Amino acid sequence: MPSNKSVSDAPITQFVNCRILKDHKLQWEDLWVREGKILNPEKLFFDEEGFADHKVDCEDKIIAPGFIDVQINGGYGIDFSQASSDIRGGVALVAKKILEHGVTSFCPTLVTSPSDIYHKVIPELRVQDGGPEGAGVLGIHLEGPFISEEKRGAHPPKFLRTFKAGGLADLMEIYGHLDNVAMVTLAPELANSAAAIHELSGRGIAVSLGHSMADLSQAEEAVQHGAKFITHLFNAMLPFHHRDPGIVGLLTSDRVPPGRTVYYGMIADGIHTHPAALRIAHRAHPAGLVLVTDAVMAMGLPPGRHTLGQQQIDIQGLHAYLTGLRHLLSAFSHVFIHSFLISGTTTLSGSIATMDMCVRHFREASGCTVEAALEAASLHPAQMLGISHRKGTLEYGTDADFVVLDDTLTVRETYIAGQQVWRK
Repeated sequence: MPSNKSVSDAPITQFVNCRILKDHKLQWEDLWVREGKILNPEKLFFDEEGFADHKVDCEDKIIAPGFIDVQINGGYGIDFSQASSDIRGGVALVAKKILEHGVTSFCPTLVTSPSDIYHKVIPELRVQDGGPEGAGVLGIHLEGPFISEEKRGAHPPKFLRTFKAGGLADLMEIYGHLDNVAMVTLAPELANSAAAIHELSGRGIAVSLGHSMADLSQAEEAVQHGAKFITHLFNAMLPFHHRDPGIVGLLTSDRVPPGRTVYYGMIADGIHTHPAALRIAHRAHPAGLVLVTDAVMAMGLPPGRHTLGQQQIDIQGLHAYLTGLRHLLSAFSHVFIHSFLISGTTTLSGSIATMDMCVRHFREASGCTVEAALEAASLHPAQMLGISHRKGTLEYGTDADFVVLDDTLTVRETYIAGQQVWRK
């Protein structure tokens, strides 16, 4: 209860019997929350002489920062790249559903699309705080259309673009405007890309390298111009080669500017990346690994037949495959099946994994610590986006967005701004 010396009359909640993720370690410590922020108990006790109004017994569970997904294309029948009649309603539906998977903030992702789609959709996807209605929107991730045709993956080739002169003009012509944009994925080997990277970085927009044929020197030059992320490492880029490791070489490059960290996305769904490759990346550069789902509209759909753009897919349990495709998507028997192919090809097209599944699989496949698995879904994406002063940690003064998990890393409760927004 606030005392006479309290700086606020707002109620204080104390979470007890919990292990909280702080300073890269799980620690037996109470968590204090007031007005949506993590509270410093020492200041409360000694400066304000206050104490808790409410206590929540966590029953020895783990409290970790809320998960942040910086690459999610949709889910639950919603495709963010479609100019539907209710774009905001679709985003709201996904935002609500992903709470149960521990996601408290996300970046709705648009894949390569015609310019008119960008002009219709981007203005509708606004940055907003999370709450009981759903996870917060941190900004849009524009994946394309300035990418390599050779490494386009599932992106339609007829909508790919190159930079005419670089800089703002090309970006505005395609996207319409950059309001509420948090990230842009592009191929750095495209002519005149340096000016675009410089322009985006100068506006505080994270530039990611992906769907690219770039060699290491081109990738390093892009980082020197401001790029800071790699979109789904190993996928849709040149494979590692000992004479020129390509974009993958950024993980150990000595040409990354001092004080800068290159982060990289990993789809830990058991299909996009072999467990051995996952381990190589993590051991080479653990501080840069960011878990992403790359989830598509089929995530969370019930068993049955559904559509993905102009294609039909069948969902049976955790299996997703194109209707009529002979080869059922399969992987090693010990991992989850969460992805599907473009009809008639071997091209992976997104995932139907959820973030909590990715955290658990990453922990199992890499052999990393529980702390490392949780920070890959929280602290690292926040650092990459430049928001770790308020998201991705449980430091005093940060937003009280967090998840309560059991020892199997199953999400039991999700909180945003200190308010319970989902409970198992």
